[in-house]
Amino acid sequence: MASRRSRQGFFCFALLVSAAGVARDAPPQVKPLGEDKGAKLSALAVGAEMLQTQAPPAQFTAYLVGFHPMKAHPQMQMEAHHFCNQVNQDLAQCVLFDGNTPDANLNGIEYIISEKLYQQLPAAERQYWHPHNFEILSGQLVLPGLPEVAEKEFLQTKLNSYGKTWHVWNTGHFGLNDADRLPLGEPQLAWSFNRDGEILPGLAELMEKRVDVNIAKKRASRQDFVTK
Repeated sequence: MASRRSRQGFFCFALLVSAAGVARDAPPQVKPLGEDKGAKLSALAVGAEMLQTQAPPAQFTAYLVGFHPMKAHPQMQMEAHHFCNQVNQDLAQCVLFDGNTPDANLNGIEYIISEKLYQQLPAAERQYWHPHNFEILSGQLVLPGLPEVAEKEFLQTKLNSYGKTWHVWNTGHFGLNDADRLPLGEPQLAWSFNRDGEILPGLAELMEKRVDVNIAKKRASRQDFVTK
């Protein structure tokens, strides 16, 4: 069996390949309000990229796509593009977008913890954390562009994990939810699907086309997780 260090090295290589753009482009639905950046702001951005550190965002090398319903409004559902940094064995932190192209909108954050850390949370805190097992076993959580063997290895490390997710911008979803063109109102605590039939009709099929995956095949290939 491969050592933990060699497995981690394989994950890092495979995830960097995924983040480099192998996955199909999935543009956002909504264009924010406001005028184009113009020459001055564009030049300042180039200068900042050359002279300032980009270290924190450079750590977000794992790219996952799944679905988030809002806990208080289950019919408000969206495709969520996660860019994650695995901080340690028990904690990952993710920034969320409504697509994976340069014009995608930042619309939330998610923290992912292991079952071990979840069990240490006070009871009052646990109400904010959703489970991930159904997302994984149903095939609805995917790592586009990653070889299936690496995807399964990565997702197996997320079995029995929990996420705390806040969406700060309702960017809508292609006619299924109306979008706001600015981040308005209070943050929404997002949740996970935990049984068949909870997802809106058409949402999964749209994601399959946008990022070129087959959820049914993913589901079938992950059933060995149940017996491990």
